Amino acid sequence: MTGPTEDTRSLVFERQMPHSAEKIWRALTQSWLIEEWLMKNDFVAEVGHRFTVRAKPLPGWSGVTNCEVVIVQPPRLLAYRWGDGTESDSGLTTLVTWTLTPRNGGTLLRMEQSGFRPRDELGFKRMGGKWPQWIERLGRVAGGVE
Repeated sequence: MTGPTEDTRSLVFERQMPHSAEKIWRALTQSWLIEEWLMKNDFVAEVGHRFTVRAKPLPGWSGVTNCEVVIVQPPRLLAYRWGDGTESDSGLTTLVTWTLTPRNGGTLLRMEQSGFRPRDELGFKRMGGKWPQWIERLGRVAGGVE
């Protein structure tokens, strides 16, 4: 018998981009490109790779998020744990999943960050406000990829 499950919420953003899935994939998986649209990082697109994203600290967040790659299926699906649940990591233990679907001569980009618990309300609000900006920048970076 299992214990009670905690209700969780997700953030989902979809955007049609005029770029190929391959260009968007590069912007999602090359560390120096990720830094251009998201944050400083040491990302490597290998399942099991642990990496961090780093930015200016905020109240309740050290400025470092500990992550781990869980799915790499180029150029269609990428997922990583966002947060390891530690207090310095704002306590989040969510999953970020990127799905790229070729459509209408471009790519439908879908990003879902799932697993926000009731106690993660501050993180849910912060991330909900940040992802649209980051995705906008991701589109600009992907547009510049050769």
